[in-house]
Amino acid sequence: MSVNEVILYPVFNQIFSSIEHPEGMYEYLGDQLGRDCMISRYKDGWMRMYEGDGTRNEDWYTWGANVLAPFNGMVKSTYINPVTNTPGSLIPGRASSIVFIREDNVHVTYAHVMDISVSEGETVTAGQVVAKAGNNGYSRHPHIHVGAWINDTPLQIRFDLKVMGEQLKQLGEIGYLC
Repeated sequence: MSVNEVILYPVFNQIFSSIEHPEGMYEYLGDQLGRDCMISRYKDGWMRMYEGDGTRNEDWYTWGANVLAPFNGMVKSTYINPVTNTPGSLIPGRASSIVFIREDNVHVTYAHVMDISVSEGETVTAGQVVAKAGNNGYSRHPHIHVGAWINDTPLQIRFDLKVMGEQLKQLGEIGYLC
């Protein structure tokens, strides 16, 4: 089976890592070929995702970070789960989420968001702040899940590396990881 891909605006305007969902790992369309994205920082000689022991959401660099729209398009739907998980624990259930749609029918979902600042039917621009990163639904720590599809076909997600480079230049972090 061939895999189609989509290039999206980076989910954060900071250095972040992502864990990919390989083909066959999950059966649901928004999970298939998805990515879980977490902000990382260089501390004490290592890339880390949190300060201290990571037992509080506030310890995680991703917690409360601005989440950016994946492309120019429209908000198809939003969902709010009012329960916030504690790192290391899991309260199963649907995550707070935003589903975006582009003119070519590409859909993208962001899950585990909080403080959603857009509404159904609203037009968004790539890079616009649409929410904050949270920890809810099927999640053990703050992160943003990104899933993409067109019709019934999951899409492999790539982030625009040119935009990421421009973001790092603005932050003065080019060469930071070397």
